[in-house]
Amino acid sequence: MTTFADLSVSDTYLKALEELGIVNPTEIQIKAIPFLIAKRTDFIGQAQTGTGKTAAFGLPILHAIDPDDSHIQALILSPTRELGQQIAKQLFKFTKYGPKKIFIESVYGGARIDQQISALRRPTHILVATPGRLVDLLEKKAIDLSYIKTIVLDEADEMLSMGFKKDLDTILSFTAGKRYTWLFSATMPSSIKAIIKSYMSPDAMRVVINKHDVINNDIEHKYIICESEKKPEVLFGFLKTQGENRGLIFCRTKADTQSVAKRLIARNINADSLHGDMLQKERDKVMRAFKNSKLQILVATDLAARGIDVKELAYVVHYSLPESTEYYTHRSGRTGRAGNKGLSFIMITSREQGALKRIERELGIKIKENHR
Repeated sequence: MTTFADLSVSDTYLKALEELGIVNPTEIQIKAIPFLIAKRTDFIGQAQTGTGKTAAFGLPILHAIDPDDSHIQALILSPTRELGQQIAKQLFKFTKYGPKKIFIESVYGGARIDQQISALRRPTHILVATPGRLVDLLEKKAIDLSYIKTIVLDEADEMLSMGFKKDLDTILSFTAGKRYTWLFSATMPSSIKAIIKSYMSPDAMRVVINKHDVINNDIEHKYIICESEKKPEVLFGFLKTQGENRGLIFCRTKADTQSVAKRLIARNINADSLHGDMLQKERDKVMRAFKNSKLQILVATDLAARGIDVKELAYVVHYSLPESTEYYTHRSGRTGRAGNKGLSFIMITSREQGALKRIERELGIKIKENHR
C-alpha cells in the first residue's frame, strides 16, 4: 500500500494528514504529488469529483512556499465561494505542524470587497479566489500577482460552464510567462482544451484517472420511467425506501426546485431549496443547515449546487435529466464519497430513454431499471 511518505510528503504534513484521518492516498494523489513536488512544470489532471484533488495540488503548493517571502506565491481558482472556502480551510489544516506559518486567504463574490482588500494587506502566501472577484481586485489594483509561481485551475470545467471564460482569460493573460499552470477537471470538453492550448505548455504532464472511472465505482446507477405528472408520487415512494438517509435532488429549473422542496416540506420532510436567484446570505444559511445535518434533503439546480461537499450523502436524485453528460458526472459525484457507497437515481419520461442510453455509452456505465 502506497503511503504519503512514499510520495515525498514531508514529516510536517504527514503528521497533520494522519491527524485528519487521511492515510491512504488516492490514485490522483499518487500520480500528481511526487511529480509536482519534484518538478516545476505545467500539469493537467483529469479525475472525478471527490477523489482528493485538493491534497493532490495543495500539498505540492505548500512544499514550494517560502514562508519568509510575504508575497502571494500561489493562486488557486475555484468556481464557487463554497469550494474556495473549503480549499482554504483544508490547506490551513495541513499546515498545523509547520515550523513557520503559511498564510492562506480566500476571496469571493457576495462578501464585502473592502474587507477582503484589507485582509490582503497582511502577508498572504496562498490566495484562493473565485474568478469574478479576483478580476474585481485586479481592476482596483488591490492585489499583486507578480510573484506568483503557480496557478491552479480547480474544477476547471465547472468554471467554464458557469460563464467564467472571459475572467479566466483576463487572469491567465495577466500572469502569462511568470508561472506554472496546474489544471484539474473531471471532464475535458472542447472549451477546456482551448484553455490548455492557449495558456499551457504543449509539454504539460497529463494524468488521466481511467476515463470510465470518471464516475466513482462506489456509486450504483438506477432509473425509473414515469411521466412528468407522476414524478412527485414516485419521488415520495423512493424517499420512503431511504428512511433517514440524507440526499440531494437535482432539478433543471428554479421553479422545479422550489416546487419540489415545497411538496417535501408539506409532507413533513426536512428539506429546502437552493437556486441561482437566492441572495448570498440565504444560500449560506441553507448550506450551513445542510452541512450541519439540520436539513435531510437539499433540492438544487446544477449551478447552485456547485462546490457542495457534504460527506455521507446516501443518494442523488435526478428529478430531471441534466443538460449534459458532464453535469451527470458532477451530480453523481456528490454521493459515494470517501469510500462510502452511493446511489444515483434517475427519473425519466418514456421519451428520454435515448438520452439515458447516451449517458451509459459516454461514461461506460450500466444504469439498471428500478422496478417499483
